[in-house]
Amino acid sequence: MKRSYLLEISVETGEAALAAQCGGADRIELCGSLSIGGVTPSIEVMRTVREQVRIPVFAIIRPRGGDFVYSDGESAEMKRSIAEAKRAGMDGVVLGILTKDRSVDIERTGELVAIALPLPATFHRAFDDCANRHEALEDVVQTGATRILTSGGAKTALEGAALLAELVAAAGNRITIVPGAGIRASNIARVVRETGAREFHSGLGSVLPYGSSNYKEFEAEVKKLTDQLTGLR
Repeated sequence: MKRSYLLEISVETGEAALAAQCGGADRIELCGSLSIGGVTPSIEVMRTVREQVRIPVFAIIRPRGGDFVYSDGESAEMKRSIAEAKRAGMDGVVLGILTKDRSVDIERTGELVAIALPLPATFHRAFDDCANRHEALEDVVQTGATRILTSGGAKTALEGAALLAELVAAAGNRITIVPGAGIRASNIARVVRETGAREFHSGLGSVLPYGSSNYKEFEAEVKKLTDQLTGLR
């Protein structure tokens, strides 16, 4: 049965990507070091995952953990990483740069989005660090990104559901709002109802510890999520 909703799962390894696909995930967000929020995976990992799964794979482009205010050197590194992601056959990239005053760096983020073309770019949860998220939404639209991954500025997407619903309404057809953070099988139906979003992101970190090698359990948890979404209309 075709679902009305899309599920993206973040992973670090080929084994986890394959388990997510087997569990019914629609898209992979590929990261290194998920325990610190995710950084750019190596080109070797990107190539391995591309060889192992048939669903779309988006690679995060983030040179380090911590804040999202980057030096010129870090910005140059991100440009090189985007080129590597394209060579490795990635289907999209996930990125974002902020200014020191906690606004979207429209110019530098736009440069990265343009370099990524024709691949789509998701503006990641740097969005949640922005001081004014309604203004940030308009700024991200200007960059040319096609999606925003956000918890609505809250610890979890469920806690941020009210703002997420506002963002979904304000975004319209211009950009896709993707709720993420703390989403699991027991709450995804509520997140769907309360946000009005159509795409969702989960790393299952609230269910399984990052770095776990229990891929059968990971696959089972992804399937619980997809089963919940399949039952919704």
